[in-house]
Amino acid sequence: MGRQLAIQLAGHGCHLALSDVNESGLAETQALAQQANRSIRISVRKLDVADREAVFAWADATAREHGRVNLVFNNAGVGLSGTAEATKIENFTWLMNINFWGIVHGTQAFLPHLKDAGDGHIINTSSLFGLLAWPGTSAYHAAKFAVRGYTESLRQELDMMKCGVSATCVHPGGIRTAIVRNARTDESIAALGIDSEISKEQFSKHLITSAEQASAVILKAVQQDKRRVLVGRDAIVLDKVQRLFPAAYAVIIGIIIRRTYRR
Repeated sequence: MGRQLAIQLAGHGCHLALSDVNESGLAETQALAQQANRSIRISVRKLDVADREAVFAWADATAREHGRVNLVFNNAGVGLSGTAEATKIENFTWLMNINFWGIVHGTQAFLPHLKDAGDGHIINTSSLFGLLAWPGTSAYHAAKFAVRGYTESLRQELDMMKCGVSATCVHPGGIRTAIVRNARTDESIAALGIDSEISKEQFSKHLITSAEQASAVILKAVQQDKRRVLVGRDAIVLDKVQRLFPAAYAVIIGIIIRRTYRR
């Protein structure tokens, strides 16, 4: 999704500062974005968003190299399956450092530069799983619910400050990316009777929205200064179900799990 955002932003004539922990993937994204618009300037940096000092250094370097910063997309994310009771703390910490602290680092590092520009927007990626819960992914929910609360509070603060900067929280449903394929599986998931390989295979079938479609929806929401954006039909429908049946929706999910994901 980050790659498609870069390509579409390039198409709009935006200069880009791109980062990724995967250098080969970063180079591919740079090439595709440059192909979309040969006239823009693109800077790249290998970056682990869990490294607070590195993120702050990158933010300062970006402001120096490009002169100003207007849009910040905090989009890095990883997946983890495991029970709330027994997920290994090292796996939990790994996920939180990227999915939550990466958002905080990116926001705090770039916000002063956005304020200096006098016209900016922070876009933080939460998830449909920041709106409702699913068994076996408690760590992921912890991060994505936290991103939601953090970004909604941030937006209120920015509105009060009247500093020219705004914020949007993004809640994608099933997007066709590599996050499911690359997710970690904690051995504790076996306690739920869920076959991790079957789970990944079945879950992948529900990735119904392309990254290209998702990015277009996100950019339109930013242009409209929306506080939050639901991406995909599944996110729109399940958000309504959760709000109409805030307790009962869990029963429906339980039925789906028993019929689809268990051995």
